[in-house]
Amino acid sequence: MEIRNIAIIAHVDHGKTTLTDALMRQTGMTEEGVSMDSNAIEQERGITIYAKNTSVNYKDTKINIVDTPGHADFGSEVERVLRSIDSVLLVVDAQEGPMPQTRFVLKKSLEIGHKPIVVLNKIDKPAANPERVHEEILELFMDLGATDEQLNFVTVYAIGKDGVAMKNLEDERKNLEPLLDIVLENVPPSPKNSDLPLKAQPFNLGYDNFLGRLAIVRVYEGVIKVGGKVFIKKPSGQTEVSKVTKLFTFEGTSRKEVEQVEAGDIAMVAGLPDVYIGDTIVDDETTDTLPVIAVDEPTISLDFLVNDSPFGGREGKFVTSRQIRERLVKELEINVGLKVDFESDNMKVSGRGELHIAVLLENMRREGYEMSVSQPQVIIKDINGVKSEPFEEVTIEIPSTAQGQVIEKLAKRGVHMTNMKPDGNIVRMTLEGPTRGLLGYRGQFIVDTKGEGIFASRVIGFKPYAGEIEKRAVGSMTSMASGKALAFALANLQTRGTLYIDAGIEVYEGMVIGNTSKGEEMLVNPTKGKQLTNMRASGTDDKSYLTPPIPIDIERGLEVMSDDEYLEVTPKSVRLRKKYLNEAARSKARRSA
Repeated sequence: MEIRNIAIIAHVDHGKTTLTDALMRQTGMTEEGVSMDSNAIEQERGITIYAKNTSVNYKDTKINIVDTPGHADFGSEVERVLRSIDSVLLVVDAQEGPMPQTRFVLKKSLEIGHKPIVVLNKIDKPAANPERVHEEILELFMDLGATDEQLNFVTVYAIGKDGVAMKNLEDERKNLEPLLDIVLENVPPSPKNSDLPLKAQPFNLGYDNFLGRLAIVRVYEGVIKVGGKVFIKKPSGQTEVSKVTKLFTFEGTSRKEVEQVEAGDIAMVAGLPDVYIGDTIVDDETTDTLPVIAVDEPTISLDFLVNDSPFGGREGKFVTSRQIRERLVKELEINVGLKVDFESDNMKVSGRGELHIAVLLENMRREGYEMSVSQPQVIIKDINGVKSEPFEEVTIEIPSTAQGQVIEKLAKRGVHMTNMKPDGNIVRMTLEGPTRGLLGYRGQFIVDTKGEGIFASRVIGFKPYAGEIEKRAVGSMTSMASGKALAFALANLQTRGTLYIDAGIEVYEGMVIGNTSKGEEMLVNPTKGKQLTNMRASGTDDKSYLTPPIPIDIERGLEVMSDDEYLEVTPKSVRLRKKYLNEAARSKARRSA
């Protein structure tokens, strides 16, 4: 049986996973209702976070498919996959057109030498314009330096949710066979070099409580067998010896245990505890290594600490420094975009963006962990003697009425416009600026555009430090007392800013219960009740009317917190608090700073 290896790449929400699910249903590899996004957070958010493998059988050919994330924070998941496959399906929304992550994943793919197959998805949208989007994709290919052969790409039109694809817009909308036929015609079969010495490379990692670390590998040459002795050659030049204990291939979304895997296929290998992405697995120590898979560096970092608030330990099962440390070590087994410095007093965790860190925190709290984290800070580097910081390219689509407000806010954060295209009442802008300026802006963007804007960004590398940036326009409303928040007190406080808590919520001294619109730091008493007397007077019986608060979740907390605050994350609650709970301690810290 011939084997084809492809990856599906696109910007977030352009329909990669929906299309992959439809391909599996078309070929009878899965049941109705089963999705590649099996993780609970993926299903809740509607985005892919982890790259996942599947395979379909079509016309006596096995097609291995890797479904990749579309969000820029999980770009490291995409990069390593591209090296292990033979071609890509580039999925583009027929209304939105190419977005920042489209450029990122396409650039990586073209550099490796793939000839992408373009899938214009969602052509049933009312504002879909396949002709315009096709031209924009062609321009993008040219901007990225595509070869003549890559420029001559094949285009397929699709509606992923309906499970239909067409070679031409006028063709009958029947099923996905036209797309599968184009894959067979345009993707070269994997070379069957089974008679050569073994050469395989891991591009993803998994973990099993019984089998330990699992390496998802592409076998380039030879045969890998259960019980076989293998050498793991590291990029550093070290060589380690291991023994393969189990082998699995992919069959739909499930894995099938096999005795051996031949060249050209993708497999999951157990029994290699020290294997890492980019290593070369061989059965002859003299075999050359494969090129190393490089992963982009993290751009932001923050500290993970034990939760020492007055409510610490109430909800969590795992609350000690040792338990948090062990969980982060386990995360490093599979999350290659993450780095953790265990040498510092607190555990310094570095990641690709706020969402990357937020997903880790969400997973940990669901498992019963409790911790505090500091404000995310960008990673500053010294490059050739120049102080440098990460910069991002931002693409936004907004109603023209919000244009002035958005440009003004971004300009204050050091972000400048590089391109603007009006399209009726919608304006699409491309901007560039430091990651430091964009941290904490997304929530404000939703408010400024009344939820009608699209915001997407990608890291474009490190550039010289951009200087001071004005970011935080609000101050904190900090509780000076412990107890239950009362409606009477909150009704008076809500006129000064936005509250994060409702009446009846327990608070403690030093907990941040809201923000102040004028930017000053404010000490308040949310537990203060109405003074009761035996005298009746006009106004004493007025009811308190509370505006619904904006509760703090992990992402919002990471956005709005200031550098003198911690985000307290527990299985049931997310709270903002000051690093020093007592006002006297805070004053002392300010004086010594």
